[in-house]
Amino acid sequence: MFSIEVTGKGNGRELDLVYLLLLKTFHLNNMFAKPSEPADTLTGPSPNPRSQEDENEQDRQEAEEEPDLVIEVGGQTINAHKAVLAEKSDYFKARQSRSVLKVKGLSYKTMSTLIDYLYTSQISVSKNNVVDVITGAKILQIHCAVQAAIDSMSEQITVENCYEILSIAKKQRLSELKETAYGFMSNNFLQILKDPAVYGRLTGSERDLILKKRTEGRKALMVAEVNDVFDRVGSRPPSRSGSRPQSPLSVGSLEENHMIYFYNEAERDWQSLTAMPEDVNTKGCGICTMYNYLFVAGGIKGDKGKVSDKVFCFNPITNRWAEIRPMNQARAQLKLVSMDGFLYAIGGECLFTVEKYDPRMDRWTTVAPLPKGAFAVAHEATTCSGELYVSGGSLFYRLLKYDPKRDEWQECPYNNSRKKSSDMVALRSFIYRFDVNREQGINVFKYNTIVKMWHDCMSQRLGNHLPFRCAVIGNRIYCVNRSQTLQFVVEEDNAYFTEETLGAPLDAKGILFPFVLSLPEKPEKVK
Repeated sequence: MFSIEVTGKGNGRELDLVYLLLLKTFHLNNMFAKPSEPADTLTGPSPNPRSQEDENEQDRQEAEEEPDLVIEVGGQTINAHKAVLAEKSDYFKARQSRSVLKVKGLSYKTMSTLIDYLYTSQISVSKNNVVDVITGAKILQIHCAVQAAIDSMSEQITVENCYEILSIAKKQRLSELKETAYGFMSNNFLQILKDPAVYGRLTGSERDLILKKRTEGRKALMVAEVNDVFDRVGSRPPSRSGSRPQSPLSVGSLEENHMIYFYNEAERDWQSLTAMPEDVNTKGCGICTMYNYLFVAGGIKGDKGKVSDKVFCFNPITNRWAEIRPMNQARAQLKLVSMDGFLYAIGGECLFTVEKYDPRMDRWTTVAPLPKGAFAVAHEATTCSGELYVSGGSLFYRLLKYDPKRDEWQECPYNNSRKKSSDMVALRSFIYRFDVNREQGINVFKYNTIVKMWHDCMSQRLGNHLPFRCAVIGNRIYCVNRSQTLQFVVEEDNAYFTEETLGAPLDAKGILFPFVLSLPEKPEKVK
């Protein structure tokens, strides 16, 4: 073995790059090893089956050769092999005729880091040197090193340092690193939102950008398994092995937990997405989405009937569950809705109170309660045009509106129907109410929130329909229960149920609560 001499002004050091080259050769030897080699030899697939033996022999020869290139940088020299450097660098490839190469614009330390990468394919970067390394990689035209540095920084970004890394990227005009920082903020939006040292320093356009990134994936119809307050929690079906990994919050097995499914349009089938943590109370809970997170609040703990104040959220981008600030009051049979960046927990068993969660302040505050004589349970709730609407309960025809600017509830015109509604959702400036009766079928009513009038929308008498819950994607309202998923299409001058039904998850138990989230093309793995 021989050493690489490194000299400087007034002093001398040695940099043993031959060891790095031999390490690379050992890796290649093992990668291209044949099955007949000893059992302790590492083997793996070849990235280039065209000339494995030739390349392997070439690397062995290079390892035996003396360095044939002297790089002068920052007043010091590094001896290296032209063939190794030219393999990944167009800069060195274009200068293979030279035996001595002077490089300007890079420090000796940065050059050493990049030379190490060319020999080992491993790069050592941190927020302290990432700018120099990426700049140097661009000068030396080592394009794969730029991406390697970005990938390495992606694993190092945290809530605490993401703004500092963003500032460095913006100052040095490193667009790749800037996008990486924005991506982290988007993926962990709630944590960023709560941190004034980060979110408070972002511009308005930057805030819009990271929020927009959260919803760039495909919108997917999903359902969560929940339990009716009067149902006992049964055993879970055995076929749960196809779900994505759970986050560390949950400690129960998949067989014991309630599942969340999504409809895969490409395969035209329901697939499991994640298991709900065992700490989540699925009996009598409230569910809604906001900022492309799923929120589950309240509910009843176990069979003893203890009401919970806990709130959990699921991040489909990172595939993680987390517990957030609990409500001021424990609630069961509540309605949970989102509006203008706030969560509203409405009513509950023996409760007429309403409270609002501000994710930026991480705080629940009390707002105007439901009017006296209203319905605290068995009601439906939705939001439309910045206002919150509640209906149902024992007075099926009654509709209340909450104005957040005035913090007051107002009475809306009554609906002609005296039947119990199955669900109520908003689409554009209309509220659609679905009344389901096994004998009479489905009656759909719509309320124009602008002119404040109810209209009969349509009726479907055919079939023996069971109650369902609704979710909206585009101009389509999906009506989901355990037997089927109906599709109600709203056009400008017409509204109708399609003949096609989507079915329901085969393994699903309990009541299916539908909602919509945007899924990334390649979800992050739980670490």
